[in-house]
Amino acid sequence: MGGVWLRTISHSMVRADRVTEIASSRGSVHEETGYSLKVVVDGRAHILVDNSNLPGTMEERLAHAQQMQDALLAAIDAANGESASVVISHEPDGERWMLAPAADLAGEPAT
Repeated sequence: MGGVWLRTISHSMVRADRVTEIASSRGSVHEETGYSLKVVVDGRAHILVDNSNLPGTMEERLAHAQQMQDALLAAIDAANGESASVVISHEPDGERWMLAPAADLAGEPAT
């Protein structure tokens, strides 16, 4: 089985199997609108989503963030069944998680 990697907003990668917490906040990193979603690995937070454009009340934004957390767990579960390494990244235009073979992202043929 390959590894599952999560792409952060800074384009770094963290291993999904080392995540100990998935959390969201009511606002984006720099705003009190939208939401942000992070994972914690080895006690350090890594931001996966920083969406300052999501409209709605705080309750609506937190409900959406919870749906994104649930969808991330489903994406990780789906990727765990793959034989090659997979990268999971947030697609902001569709507000969804995208799974891609790491070899495809690197421009290399899968082995």
